[in-house]
Amino acid sequence: MSIKSKVLAAAATLTLVGGVGATGALTAGTASAATPSCGRSCINVFTNQFGTHRSPNFVVDTLRQGEKANQPIILFRTANYDPAEDFTVAYQGTVRDFYDANLVSSELALHYGDLRHDGFPNDPAFEDEYAPFGVDSGLCVGVATAATSGEGVTLQPCGVSANTVWILDTADSWGDFGSRSYLPLINGSDTNFSHPLVLTYPTNAFPTDMPRPQLTVTNLTGAAQGEGGPEIGTINSNQLWGADFGVLG
Repeated sequence: MSIKSKVLAAAATLTLVGGVGATGALTAGTASAATPSCGRSCINVFTNQFGTHRSPNFVVDTLRQGEKANQPIILFRTANYDPAEDFTVAYQGTVRDFYDANLVSSELALHYGDLRHDGFPNDPAFEDEYAPFGVDSGLCVGVATAATSGEGVTLQPCGVSANTVWILDTADSWGDFGSRSYLPLINGSDTNFSHPLVLTYPTNAFPTDMPRPQLTVTNLTGAAQGEGGPEIGTINSNQLWGADFGVLG
């Protein structure tokens, strides 16, 4: 069975058992930015820094609609005619599913996939595939090499490595988890488990700036708490993400 088939099979099991897929924890409402061709299957990721589930305002976008590896990923104003904002969930499941499919390391699975069954969460994980006008490109949001702090986020081949896997950091979610929540997205190639590398919008930047600010991965922010991890409510809003499905209403 192919990697994609194995992960999709695991995702189907997760949906039946848990009631939601990997992106359920990110998703609420119907307002989003996909073109009608991409339709209801499109996922539109936005940061709580600039928007909410009711009004995302700016969503993940491929710079200049460039359908090629290493094309920068930015945020751009929501529009139901812009194919650069069309993304679909390529594979979804849990960190353990991605580990079983040889897409993430055992070290990462120990921390986010409950590999030892010792109380760690088995977090949802997904790949965000660029699909202009609903046509899958085979390119996903990720990093070119194993993530380092400050590295730019770009389009990379889907299903090849952990570089394009994103983990929903359920332990650090803010809001009503599973409905209108916002949470960090940890890059699957991360090896820093005390201060994980998460999807980040650049500090002191705005989506209308020129040149367009590129998304990066940086270490998770927040005030420390005694049992480890940041205190809920102290994570910077440019590292908290939500998502909606479908065409902009």
